Amino acid sequence: MYIAITPQNLGSTYQSSVGDYVAYLEKENEERDILSQEHFFNQYSNEISPEKVIAEIDGNTAKLKKTEPKFYSLVISPSQRELRAIQNDSQVLKKYTRAIMKDYADAFYRDKPVSVDDIKYFAKIEHQRTYRGHEKQIKENAPFRKEIVQLENDIRKVIRGEIKGDVKKLQKRIDKLHRQAPHKVDGKMLAVGMQKEGLQTHIHIIVSRKDATNTFSLSPGSKYKASEAEFNGKLVKRGFNRVQFTEAAEKTFDRITGFKRNYTETFAAKKAFIQSPKAFYTQLMGLPTDQRALAFKMLGKSGMHLPNIPTNQVQLAVKALKKIKRGIAIATKSASIGI
Repeated sequence: MYIAITPQNLGSTYQSSVGDYVAYLEKENEERDILSQEHFFNQYSNEISPEKVIAEIDGNTAKLKKTEPKFYSLVISPSQRELRAIQNDSQVLKKYTRAIMKDYADAFYRDKPVSVDDIKYFAKIEHQRTYRGHEKQIKENAPFRKEIVQLENDIRKVIRGEIKGDVKKLQKRIDKLHRQAPHKVDGKMLAVGMQKEGLQTHIHIIVSRKDATNTFSLSPGSKYKASEAEFNGKLVKRGFNRVQFTEAAEKTFDRITGFKRNYTETFAAKKAFIQSPKAFYTQLMGLPTDQRALAFKMLGKSGMHLPNIPTNQVQLAVKALKKIKRGIAIATKSASIGI
């Protein structure tokens, strides 16, 4: 499970409308027939129109400054193993979304409890993802693609008579580069915009910065630690416990779906590794044989290769710890909020 919470991207123009983001989330429906389209929903309703989402979010911004975000984006991304466990069922994910929005409300630190009824949000399920320029596979393919583009340009120049060259030799070089490129799908070199393989279903949630009554601010970007601030001459509680929300979202998924989570898939494992890699590895090696085998298999697929260190060795080698840390660094992102 990967959870990211990001504020509205204001940019230099400080656009206040959620319209562009809603349009972006509607892109999949353009390629689907009317019966298979995914619609916006919230705690109470299904099939909410994009126009209503825009009107509700844009109209719920009382007393917010021009440079302050008016809404936040939550992206909930179950792993492929989690999606297989629920058979990639959108209805299960809708039920899960409504449950974790209660967890989201509970994570706020305020003078009085925050309930899901206080949260104005709209959610939408997407089933596809495409590769972007910052991803590892695209970056590792980049030198090959750059040379291919140059060679294709040379072929065009040869055909036009601008330079001398052998078109067949240039094409053979292009074909070789295609074969050598490290990342391909169905024989095609991965490129920006190509759809990712496997189950990619995820949930987008647009959450208003202001509560449902448009009275007070509920910012998940507030610091983790609960704090108090003076407002109109009196102390008020504020803060959002992102760790509490992450842990609750994980437990809620398991409770609703019956998913049997491996240790390496838990937030506790990621937190243990950050605080003590030795404790993480010790816990890993103490798992039952079948769970340990599954753990190593999943870590291997994620690009992490754990050294084969005897279980009775008390102190892990420093070199081995560095390898573990490099390998699991990406996994720790699931506990973060992208600001």
